[in-house]
Amino acid sequence: MDANPGPLARTAAYLRGNGALLLVELLVNFILPFIVYSYAEARLGEVRALLASSVPPILWSLAEFARHRRLDALSVLVLSGIALSLLAMLGGGGVRMLQFREKLVTGAIGLVFLGSVLIGKPLIYELARASMQRRSEVEAQEFEALQVHAGFRRTMNVMTLVWGAGLLAEFALSAALILVLTVRQYLLVGPILGYGTMGLLSLWSFLYGRSARRRGEARAAAARLAASEQG
Repeated sequence: MDANPGPLARTAAYLRGNGALLLVELLVNFILPFIVYSYAEARLGEVRALLASSVPPILWSLAEFARHRRLDALSVLVLSGIALSLLAMLGGGGVRMLQFREKLVTGAIGLVFLGSVLIGKPLIYELARASMQRRSEVEAQEFEALQVHAGFRRTMNVMTLVWGAGLLAEFALSAALILVLTVRQYLLVGPILGYGTMGLLSLWSFLYGRSARRRGEARAAAARLAASEQG
């Protein structure tokens, strides 16, 4: 039996283990907000109905973060979105302004990713190290030791830059859609765009990280071979 299953096999295994959770995510973050808004719009008006539709995702995100207590790019985005959504409830303006304020967090986090590279603290590295420290201090130390390699530092910088650019692109596209779509239409399209962006960035990070690791292993093997030949 193949000890290294292919991408399709790994995807099937993931769906078998997490299918129920994915269905709940779909219900809470996609279907329920649309149903709540559609039901409440005539009774509460657009702004209050939109605020009501944000309650299920906010409660779900808080429950998931409390259960996992993890710090990664997605949880930071979710928690920041919760905070900004709560602040948006206190602000004035129309329904499009409310939608725009809630989406500002994506652009802000994208800028944080880009800025972290400029100051030499790529956010992808910092988040990965924080996650490893909760699992194993030894694993975290091994990860930190990789910083001596220029290739590793370049990989962390590239991944952080791509995440920052991707989040900014998603924010810009979302802002444009907010202006041209109805609230009900955006409630359908917005989650698809958001989850699609996160999914593509995560998939790219996995593939790029695996490729960078293989290149690093090849360079290390070549260096060992050269050292043995010289010896």
